[in-house]
Amino acid sequence: MKLLLKIGLIAAFVSLGACETAPPVQEMSDARQAIAVAKKAGAADHAATHLEAAEGYLANAEKSLSSHAYHQARRDANQAKQKALDALKAAEDVSESGNN
Repeated sequence: MKLLLKIGLIAAFVSLGACETAPPVQEMSDARQAIAVAKKAGAADHAATHLEAAEGYLANAEKSLSSHAYHQARRDANQAKQKALDALKAAEDVSESGNN
C-alpha cells in the first residue's frame, strides 16, 4: 500500500512538473500582439506608462524564456499582455474623449 502511495505521489509531481516544461509560445505571441495593437492605437502618446510596463514585462519574459524559466516567462508574458490591454484601453479612452 505504501509503495502505491509513493508511486502515486511521484506521478503527481511529475505531472505538475510537466506543465512547466513547455515554453510559453502562445503567451509570448499574445503579449507581442497586444503591445503592437496598443502602439497602433496611440498608446505611446496617451498611455506611455502602461505601454512601458508591458514592454518591460515582455523583456523579462524573453530573458526568462532564454534561461528556460518557463513558469516565470509565462507569468511575465501574461502580465505584459494585461498591461498592453490597459494601455490600449487608456489610448482608446483618450481618443474617444477627444472626438466628443
